[in-house]
This record gives sequence, C-alpha cells and structure tokens, in this order.
Amino acid sequence: MLMKAVESYLALRRAAGYELKNQEYQLKSFARFAVERGETFVSIPTVMEWASQIHSPHYRLETVIPFARHVQAEDDRHQVPPSKAFGNRRARRIPFIFTPSESEFLVEAATCLGPIDSLRPYTYSTLFGLLFASGLRISESLNLLIDDFTPDGLLIRKTKFKKSRLVPLHETAVVGVERYLERRKRTAAGDDHLFVSLRGRGLGRNTVFNTFDELRRRIGLDRGRGGRRPRVHDIRHTFAVRALEACPEGRDNIGRHMLALSTYMGHSNIRHTYWYLEATPHLMRDIVEACEAFLKRGAP
Repeated sequence: MLMKAVESYLALRRAAGYELKNQEYQLKSFARFAVERGETFVSIPTVMEWASQIHSPHYRLETVIPFARHVQAEDDRHQVPPSKAFGNRRARRIPFIFTPSESEFLVEAATCLGPIDSLRPYTYSTLFGLLFASGLRISESLNLLIDDFTPDGLLIRKTKFKKSRLVPLHETAVVGVERYLERRKRTAAGDDHLFVSLRGRGLGRNTVFNTFDELRRRIGLDRGRGGRRPRVHDIRHTFAVRALEACPEGRDNIGRHMLALSTYMGHSNIRHTYWYLEATPHLMRDIVEACEAFLKRGAP
C-alpha cells in the first residue's frame, strides 16, 4: 500500500514537471523499510528510525514530509513528522577534497578495471577524469549525449534547476573525451548516451557509485581522511576548491572570479559558491592571512 502511494505521489509531481530522481530513491527506501515492519501508513517513529540511519537525517526527513502531507490529505491515519525533529538547522557535510595525487590515482585505477579489452576501463577513467576537470554534477555527466560534446564545450541540458548551459573544457579534457569516443565507436552500442555500460546502455547512478567505492578501496581511501570518506560528489567539491585557490588577488578580480565560477558550475545562487570558502579550512586560513597582511600594510 505504501509503495503504491509513493508511485502515485511521484507520478503526480512528475506530471507537474518535477524529475524527483533522488526523491524516488529515498521514498521507495522508506516504503520498503516500513513494509518490512508490517506498516501500511506513515508513522512518525518509523520515519525517525529510517532517517536516523544516515549521517544527514534532515535530508531524508525533508523528503518524506511532503509525501506524508499528501497521503494524509486522503487518509488521516498517515502521520506527518515534525520538520524540526532533528533540530533547526541542517549542517552541510564538510567536503572531502582530493589531493592532486589522489585524483590521479583514482583515474589511473579506473584504467585497470575489468573485463580485459572491454570499454569499461575507458568509460570510467574518462568519466572521472571529466568530473575532476569540469566539476559537473554526476547527474549532468550521465545525462550527456554524444551530440552534447561540441567544439565549444559540453552542452548541459535539463540541469538541476531546469536551465541549460555550455561548459567549456580544458584542451586536455577535450583530448580525453575524443580518445574515449574513438574507442566507443568500436562497440556495438546503439545508445546515444556519451557514457555507456557494458550492455551499451547509459550508465546508472548506483552502478557508478558502486564502481567509485571499488576504486576508492583500491587506492586506499576506504577510510577516507579525518573520518570522512570521499563520495562521487566530492569530486565536484574538489573542482570548486581548486578553482577558488586559483582566484586572482584583488577585490574586483575575486568578485568576477566567484561569479564566473558560480555560472560555470550551474549554481542557482552565488551563496552556494561562497559556501566552499566556509567549508574548506585551508581556504579560510588563506583569507585570514590575506586580511592580516592587508591590515598590516594599512597600519601607520
């Protein structure tokens, strides 16, 4: 009953233009969790128990609440969890920033994936190399079609915020994608996606995540650093931090650099770009040192 309600809710929201890929994964996970406990209605204790299984329970809670309100409107036996059950503010996870050598090790490890003489090692080494070079969201990279690779860069369609943008690429990234496409032509893949699986179909998120975990273990990052394990999304964080490190000096230059980076990454608001300053300790240290130097220069 709960799973059917989830599917009905998702169908209704999608008819209004929402994609809801992550929400679908989370809501179906919750439905399975509740059904295994013999429940047919949304209950607050079950939602809290399910949400508490991950590091950031707020995200799960915020996903279930709109669904719970929807089904409660039809049947008041469903319960709506309180929005502040885990506190007032959801703390954003501190990103794992790959060192240059760790980035290289990950891409190199991807070239050693099996099966031997298959497209798979070329697919993943190119995919992860492109992510490090462009800062794309994983969803954006997996949605790329062959024709989206243009002489001017990557055409990103139907982004997270329903906007399209053109992402210029460094010449080394261009060469890498072209080399992959040459290898890809030798397969019998009939799918138009840029990155395809062994079956010739577009790569799935879970498949990529599982492969990333395999590579993470191979290069010795299974336990992460400082108690944080790297995730695929941390490659995007790494790109942003490296771009900020290259920011030229001068207030006007910094402002233009931040705005350009925000546009390039497809952020809906520039505050999401400034967040990397707050979340990355060594960048904050650089800012403090620059401020101290400025004050010393201005001191009488």
